[in-house]
Amino acid sequence: MMKRLKRLVWIIALFLIIVPAVSVASYTVNSLTVSPSGTLVPSTTVDLSFTIQMASGSTESNSLQMYTQLNNPKWSYVINVNGVANGLTGASSKTVTINSFLLNYKSGDDVSVGVTLEGTAPTVTQTSNQTLVQINEVDSNGNLGNTPYTLSTLVVNTNDVTTAIANANSQLSQFRTDIDEKAAMDIDTSAAEAKYNDAQTQITQAQSLPTTQYTTALNDLTTAASTISDGETLLDKAWAESEIATAQGPVNNVDALIAYFQGNSSTANDARLSTVITEREIAVSYISAANDFVTNGNYASARSKAEQAYTQGNQSYNDALTFQAAVEATWNPFAGLGSVGSIFSSSVLIIVVGVITVVLIIVGIIIYRKRSRWDELG
Repeated sequence: MMKRLKRLVWIIALFLIIVPAVSVASYTVNSLTVSPSGTLVPSTTVDLSFTIQMASGSTESNSLQMYTQLNNPKWSYVINVNGVANGLTGASSKTVTINSFLLNYKSGDDVSVGVTLEGTAPTVTQTSNQTLVQINEVDSNGNLGNTPYTLSTLVVNTNDVTTAIANANSQLSQFRTDIDEKAAMDIDTSAAEAKYNDAQTQITQAQSLPTTQYTTALNDLTTAASTISDGETLLDKAWAESEIATAQGPVNNVDALIAYFQGNSSTANDARLSTVITEREIAVSYISAANDFVTNGNYASARSKAEQAYTQGNQSYNDALTFQAAVEATWNPFAGLGSVGSIFSSSVLIIVVGVITVVLIIVGIIIYRKRSRWDELG
């Protein structure tokens, strides 16, 4: 048992030797200024200044490593001990190390490092965050601390804005085409037109902004894309509502005929009328379903139901017309011939009236002559 315990102790000790200790940052960063602040465009000159305050009471400080992604960096730093500057050091590499020897003083001394950095924003292939400055501790074995201080900012690829504007204009052009197509179908496009005008204003505004206002431009373009999407939805809704209104037409027509048949005692209980009414009710149910789909924002399904309603409504109306023609045929023998029958029946009526008129004229003449003869005979 003791042998196993000793072996375990040796393993733990060996592990502690191999694995470096996790370091905790023994500094803070104060008085940071960045000019310009916010999003950067490549090649923009950037100036930073800050103070690295070492932990008080420490006599064993690690080295400090400073890093930047700025191009053409120019560093300068001075170590202050109890408010007294101990010389100014300059450097022009992306990584600068301040040796721990320069930072170790008596316990209780106030030690800080004043740093300035000038550089230019790098060129990027895509808009991304770039490190302005990163500060890390490095122990005597060259191990980096696990709590670095990092300051980053967004550096833009100006082509991203150009591409985003081109995409927005393409979406706007398609939206214009969609509006014009629906307007040609006599669909109400007024709500979509208002969204189109808003989106166009947002895109124009984004195009007019300087590249330094990249974030604002992208926000405008994002808003424009959302506005176009809302406009397309409104256009889709108007299309569905128009289809429903069209489907209502045959139903309204058949309703007038149904009222006529129901008001006539000879047709009110006819089985053919029941068929017409049943077909009409199916069409109405489709219209109701279409309206429900509109309420739920499912405009494609609404249009599909409206098409079914229109077909069923027309079927009901055509059957009602057929029923009407059959009823009329009972008192008009030519009604079954359709328009030809109507013309023919009208012609016969004219002939009959003409014959009666001729007969009346002849009778009138005969009567007149007889009276004239009686007058002559005295």
